[in-house]
Amino acid sequence: MESRHRSSALTLSAAAALLAATPLLTACGNDAHPGAAATVKGDRISMAQLQSRVGAVRDAQREAPQGEQMIKQSGKLTRSTLDGMIRERIVARAAEKAGVGVTRREVQRVRAELEKQAGGKKQLEAALLRQQAVAPDEIDDRIRMQLRVEKIARAKGIDPTSPDGNQRLNAELSRVSEDMRINVNPRYGTWDAKTSTLAGARTPWLRDLSGEAADRSQNA
Repeated sequence: MESRHRSSALTLSAAAALLAATPLLTACGNDAHPGAAATVKGDRISMAQLQSRVGAVRDAQREAPQGEQMIKQSGKLTRSTLDGMIRERIVARAAEKAGVGVTRREVQRVRAELEKQAGGKKQLEAALLRQQAVAPDEIDDRIRMQLRVEKIARAKGIDPTSPDGNQRLNAELSRVSEDMRINVNPRYGTWDAKTSTLAGARTPWLRDLSGEAADRSQNA
């Protein structure tokens, strides 16, 4: 059982590393519906939803050691959060089209493995808040997104570890996003279809949720 857990975590980390180089989103237009931070396929991401998620991160940062430093380092939190909320919807749609899903048990299994690697629940929450501005209540959603991308690749016969695996996976997600009519409220920036990012963001699709990559970088 432990071997299977370790294999899943390693696969997840491998996918994260391969996908980190090229963020992907394609969309057109920059006019969102009134009162919305953005619209994706006609569905609103309200300003209240966006600010609620941003507020959860800020609250956690203020309660954490070195919270002031975290806040300074995440000055563009609102934009990066909106970027992430849009990405979640694209991945969910791609998973639906590919006929794959992620169960609660799968999310719990991977989270348990990540907590073990980090040294405990609180340690994982602290690491993700510090390194990636992820609020504790959002960790499961981040894990679910990563698992969905991994399953999409598998369903499409894509091996992320192959030389062209990352390129093929990005192309697949791009095709799904083309008909999603993504529009962003100019208050939060513009959607750059050429670089596939919001307001110059460079957030990768997936990250190493174990925090090991960041720790290696800091200790190098």
